[in-house]
Amino acid sequence: MKKETIKVGQVIIDFLLEAADTNGSAAMFEFTVPVNAKVPIPHYHEHYDETIYGLAGVITFTVEGKTIDIAPGETCFIPRGAVHGFDNLKQVDAKALAVITPALLGPIFFKEVAEILNAGGPPDLEKLGSVMTKHGLVPVIPKK
Repeated sequence: MKKETIKVGQVIIDFLLEAADTNGSAAMFEFTVPVNAKVPIPHYHEHYDETIYGLAGVITFTVEGKTIDIAPGETCFIPRGAVHGFDNLKQVDAKALAVITPALLGPIFFKEVAEILNAGGPPDLEKLGSVMTKHGLVPVIPKK
């Protein structure tokens, strides 16, 4: 059952489980990434792992520099500390399920990021970085 939908830029997050639902053991959300969506800067998680399960289309994750296409029914495990990001490089919208263990990431993170990204104009990267850091995500600025 969908609990809450949050639009973060062009990405749509549908929260399914939060820490309160699982005694803190897992959080779960679906995320839809439209064609050509601008998606998050590469980052890593300090204190939790993330597992991705493909639901529709193909989402391309880059984990520690290696690209992984995740199609429906395919999975990708991203351990804490692994630098990663994702893109939709195909011509159809992509949708995947994310499971966060333990449940240290919840809807409040996405709401705070949405407030910055949905404000119009170029996003305030300093504010974005501080929100990420506050919620255990460490942004990694790509080297040119």
